[in-house]
Amino acid sequence: MSSSDSVIRIAIDGPSGAGKSTIAKAVAAKLGVEYVDTGAMYRAVGYKMKREGIDPRDGKRLEAALADTDIDFQNGVICLDGEDVSGRIRTPEISEAASVYSAIPAVREKLVRAQREIGHRRSVVMDGRDIGTNVFPDAQFKFYLTADAEERARRRFLELQEKGGTETMEQVLEDIRQRDYNDTHRELNPLRKAEDAIEVDSTDMSPQEVIDAIYRRIKDGKN
Repeated sequence: MSSSDSVIRIAIDGPSGAGKSTIAKAVAAKLGVEYVDTGAMYRAVGYKMKREGIDPRDGKRLEAALADTDIDFQNGVICLDGEDVSGRIRTPEISEAASVYSAIPAVREKLVRAQREIGHRRSVVMDGRDIGTNVFPDAQFKFYLTADAEERARRRFLELQEKGGTETMEQVLEDIRQRDYNDTHRELNPLRKAEDAIEVDSTDMSPQEVIDAIYRRIKDGKN
């Protein structure tokens, strides 16, 4: 599926906490193609800007920092300026930062260029907020993965607990709801379901059931 004359792009969009990364990674593995976690790319930018104290309204400093930023994937690991930051970007604080900075045109332009470059070179499964509507509107397969806010918060809460997080369920649910509002109301490429995307509601589905459903659609060649 990855030969130069048969590049296939699979877009999986949806709200925060829907399990897009887990599902996209598993589907990519089953298909034997590259997995690109675009949400991690935005989280990495948010992490760097907060670490360096760059105000999102300070366009000059922001653009200078972006020009000096390298974000890449190495064996599924997100690397920021050559450093593995995958263990530092999955917190509510960085979630909020990612949402804030992702609304800035300069940030989106830089990362969308990087995403398109990856997807034009080799077959990919790419997940995010606007892959099927903006990054790859011509993707051969588009899915919109969602679940109830409460169920998404429950899943995220359990993940954070396993990592030693101290957030309460109420805090995580509020974070999910705030992310939903920010993502669907931002001026630039807001979160929405592409007209030709297949919606998958995972509220009452196990991860494996979701993986199998998406995989079957792709193997059957039906979008």
